Amino acid sequence: MSVRHPVDEGILSSLNAFAARADVDEVEIRLEFNETSQIDTLNDRVLHQTHVVDVGGNVRVFANGVVGFVHFDGWDDIGRHVDEAILLAKWGQGQASPFRMADTRPVRMIQRLETREDPLAVSLENKVALLLHYAEVARSIHPLIKSTTGRYFDRYRHLWFVNNRGTAIEQEKLDLGGNILVIARDRTGIAQRGVSFGSSNDFGVVRGLDDAVCEAAVTAVALLDAPEIVGGEYTVVVDPHLAGVFAHEAFGHLSEADGQVGDPGLLAEMQIGRHFGPANLHIYDTGRDLGSRGYLPVDDEGIPATDIDLIKDGILVGRLHSRETAAQLGELPTGNARALHYRFPPIVRMRNTVIAPGNTSFEDLFQGIEKGIYAKGSHGGQTNGELFTFLAAEAYLIENGQITRPLRNAVLTGNVFSTLAQITAVGNDFTRYEGGGGCGKAGQMPLPVSHHAPSLRIERCLVGGRNR
Repeated sequence: MSVRHPVDEGILSSLNAFAARADVDEVEIRLEFNETSQIDTLNDRVLHQTHVVDVGGNVRVFANGVVGFVHFDGWDDIGRHVDEAILLAKWGQGQASPFRMADTRPVRMIQRLETREDPLAVSLENKVALLLHYAEVARSIHPLIKSTTGRYFDRYRHLWFVNNRGTAIEQEKLDLGGNILVIARDRTGIAQRGVSFGSSNDFGVVRGLDDAVCEAAVTAVALLDAPEIVGGEYTVVVDPHLAGVFAHEAFGHLSEADGQVGDPGLLAEMQIGRHFGPANLHIYDTGRDLGSRGYLPVDDEGIPATDIDLIKDGILVGRLHSRETAAQLGELPTGNARALHYRFPPIVRMRNTVIAPGNTSFEDLFQGIEKGIYAKGSHGGQTNGELFTFLAAEAYLIENGQITRPLRNAVLTGNVFSTLAQITAVGNDFTRYEGGGGCGKAGQMPLPVSHHAPSLRIERCLVGGRNR
């Protein structure tokens, strides 16, 4: 049963009083109330379920170019925590590089949560029943479906944030997501396919997944008999899910300015004005997509959300900032300072990473491809600077412009800069993908994000697999 924290109109006034008394350049005070539920299932049983409520906050002060950060559980002795953060900043005088913050206008806002279907109004029993139902649906498809795992979580947050520059914000947030993973097995091996879901305002995304679970089960069984892909260089068509993963993992992280200011080589590579792709390639980051898991009307430094163009008309035009990185590079904050929890300070993070739709139909993406690969979804991957490796969840051979047979173990690798330059078509099949995972950085994981994209056609893409 939900124990959602009641609205208290006096909290912002009390925090403002503490902030006003602090004799430092800047002080930020943040309080949080968090309520989190999680369920994990295997076939017809519940493996794990939790319901946790925690309250706490943090204080961040800036004094003579030095930062002091203190986090605390509970809401007692806020004045003492402010003093502790100031003391930490004073201890650091002369021991750290000067810390600057870009100037901002004060923001005053109160944002209440508006849901389509509130997950906190749905009983734990009903949430469990849905996961177990999908497991039964998957197992009914084929005897080779040997196991189905389910995962569901929701997190309600009530936050208060003030600083001594006049910003005072109260907001409610919601994040929910999860997945159904279907695993097929025979004597030759295993194959899996999943259905993922997520939202920032609607439990309804967890309902009505029967058809998607059936499709996942059918695909998993079909992949058991699929031959392993022959490694080589191919023309590849990637679906919106994998295109979005590429935009987030391979390019989005490079666009986060804190990585650039600490790496002169990367900063030179990410020079504003550089050509990065075809003239119709448009990639941007936004916090304004209502319902998306990356929805963020105002960031954790009190900066309102805007759409930030990263690549426009194939040219690099922007990057993602906190107030600190904006000051370091002489640019404006972008609303991308985010903290996973009150125990962490905000750092530069993506919100919703978007590739805008092009004008090529899905069918035309395949025209003229004598032998290529159609890659769908992602089973994960890794990046190392400008290099990336992704394992496609599904892969199919393209022969003479037609999708023919399934293949296994399609691993896409490459350099993000050269791969962007090799995009020759952007589809008009724009899809909003909301998964149940999250983004990890500097120990803050899983942060809710989304990626929205159309299909892409990429020439000369290296795909790993067996030798010829």
